[in-house]
This record gives sequence, structure tokens and C-alpha cells, in this order.
Amino acid sequence: MSGEISPIGKSIGPSSPELRASHADRDRVVEVLRVAAGDGLLTADELDERLEAALSARTLSQLTPLTVDLPSVSVDSEVKDVVRIEQKFSTVKRGGRWVVPRRLELAAEWCEVTLDFTQAVITQDTLRIDMDASGKTLTLITPPGIVVDTDDLKLEFCKVKVRRAPSWGTPVTLRVELVGRKSFGRVVVRPPRRSFGQWLLRRPPVLP
Repeated sequence: MSGEISPIGKSIGPSSPELRASHADRDRVVEVLRVAAGDGLLTADELDERLEAALSARTLSQLTPLTVDLPSVSVDSEVKDVVRIEQKFSTVKRGGRWVVPRRLELAAEWCEVTLDFTQAVITQDTLRIDMDASGKTLTLITPPGIVVDTDDLKLEFCKVKVRRAPSWGTPVTLRVELVGRKSFGRVVVRPPRRSFGQWLLRRPPVLP
């Protein structure tokens, strides 16, 4: 009888010994759980319960039940520790299914910058954005489950506008910390826009 394949890609079965789970094994399961919660597949209580079980798991057989009822998550490219964006007098946009790095360095002069997290692949709970930007607007599009902290951002002749969407019971999956300096222009944090039909029915945007 052939063994089953675990969500971390290793074969387990009745005839196999209890294989020990590594840090990488646990991290991959945590990634699947966070993305599933962001997609609305897990409630806040379910996420907390499964994260606790994943982080304390000693064997692969303990990890397998935590994701067996969830779709597999495919990350198109490797998560980078640091991504640097340096632009002048142009437009910068990250949208679609882009992979959120652990830290983002943003050096922009008179650029319209948009970071759309609606379909972003999120693999950690915090994103630090180190800013040295002047002019025009930085826009963060944040679906429920993503919060933005601007307390450590130094503003010079710059306004911050934050508009939060109703959370609809979604657990917080990503905390974005803005640090550094932003002079002139604006920082806008807003939820995804609703379609005309959703606006008529007063429904929230449909997230992927």
C-alpha cells in the first residue's frame, strides 16, 4: 500500500517511521494557513488554533491534518528578504499576485506609487517599508485583514488619509509598518474599490 503525500511534499504512510518536522516544514504549513485566512477560508479562531498546532508540531503526521481541507498554495517566486524600489518622475505599481517581501525599501522622487495587496501572496505577518520619498501620492490598497501603521513615518508637508473597510470578521494577516520620511504629496490607505453592482447592493468587494 503506497503512502500518502503530505502538503509539504514528503511521503508518509503506515509503513513509514514517524518523520520529524523541520523548521522549514512548519514554515510552509504556516504560509498555507495565513494565505487561506486571508482568502476567507479560515476564521480568526481557526487560524489561531491551527497556527499553534503547526508551530508546536514535532512530526509530519501532526502537520498533515492542518492543511488537508485547504487548497494548495503556489508561490510564483521566492520570497525575498529585501526588495528595493528606486524611481524618479515615473509610476510604480505592484498589483495582481505579487510576492510580498519581508522588507521593502522605497526611494521615490515625484512618483505615483501604488501597492495593491488585494491578490498579493503574503507569507509573513509583518512588512516594513523603509521610505525616502517626496512628492505625489503613495497609495496602499488594503483588503480586510491588512492594517497599516504610520506612527513612525516622518511627514514633511504631507498628508495621510486612511480609510478602512469593515473587517467582516477577517483576522489580521499582515501588518504594514511605514517608517522613514515622506515629504510633500500624500499617503493614502484605502480598501479595494467596489464594482458598480456591488455599490448598488452595498456589498463589499469580492476578493479572490
